[in-house]
Amino acid sequence: MSVSRRKFLGWLGAAGMGTAFGTSANAASNKHFTGYPDSMGILHDISLCVGCRSCEAACNKVNELPPPEKPFDDKSVLDKKRRTTASVHTVVNKYDNAEGTKGPVFVKTQCNHCLEPACASACFVKAFAKTKEGPVSYDPSVCVGCRYCMVACPFNIPTYEYDSAFSPRVMKCTMCHSRIIQGRLPGCVESCPKEALTFGKREDLLRIARERIRKHPERYVDHIYGEHEMGGTSWLYLSNTSFASIGMREDLGTTAAPNLTAGALGAVPLVVGLWPVLLTGVYAMSKRKEKIAKEEEAQAVGDAVAATKAEGEEKLSAALAKAGKDKDSAIKREVKKALEEAAKAQKEEAAEAKTEEDA
Repeated sequence: MSVSRRKFLGWLGAAGMGTAFGTSANAASNKHFTGYPDSMGILHDISLCVGCRSCEAACNKVNELPPPEKPFDDKSVLDKKRRTTASVHTVVNKYDNAEGTKGPVFVKTQCNHCLEPACASACFVKAFAKTKEGPVSYDPSVCVGCRYCMVACPFNIPTYEYDSAFSPRVMKCTMCHSRIIQGRLPGCVESCPKEALTFGKREDLLRIARERIRKHPERYVDHIYGEHEMGGTSWLYLSNTSFASIGMREDLGTTAAPNLTAGALGAVPLVVGLWPVLLTGVYAMSKRKEKIAKEEEAQAVGDAVAATKAEGEEKLSAALAKAGKDKDSAIKREVKKALEEAAKAQKEEAAEAKTEEDA
């Protein structure tokens, strides 16, 4: 059986986490988890999407993300395939040559919020967790930046804030968890003008999808993407073309990621279990290096300020000494001049007095 490097690293990471800490990785077991009862999800009917990018604009606003380089009504960005980034949690891509279609097909991409998330199973600090509402949440306060989640994700979704020097985070769609627990719709669903996105209980969404396929077999592929892929996802898709022709993986199988890693636990050498410890140590060392570098920088600045201050004081003392000497010289010159003038006046008076006596 051939195993890709990406899948192997994902298995290795999740297996190592459990071995290192004496407990299994979050959600890693041989029992298939079918999801929390009444958990929510979103159904994306690709056949209804017109590529308006309203969902992108809503996501940007709800999550208070940086403004895009081009406005959301600029459709030229659809000419190039895009992926999510640290500042873009969802993207719409256009496919002009999708199988069995006459016009372009538009597909919204974001975190699929797996029922048994590969990111959570690979995270040894449990920064990721599947919530009972459906979204996969992320806690940046415990994240150590190992980025195993990025390697493990079969959908290539999590991204990293590489340009954030002090507190980088792993970024992805949150399915608007904070809005859901308030009884509100996710931003993208609320903004979709064509109702290509439907929010509701996952089981209800599956029934809706099956009914659409039953009523319009000529329109839809008989496959609900996300119902079983990688053990199932909270984000579901209906399509009027094959999923492979619109860039969606059909080679994932139906086994959840934690179940795949659980079988590798006994085969991985014990040294792999020390990887998380090593990563944590490296992380701590890098933080210490940063601290030492900052202290050395502060010391260097302090030394420079002290040297500059000392040099300034030395120059001031020299200037004052020179001024004092100049002042003494000026006083001596004035005294000498005064004495010379007094002696001259005395001589003149004596000469005048002698002249008067002679007369």
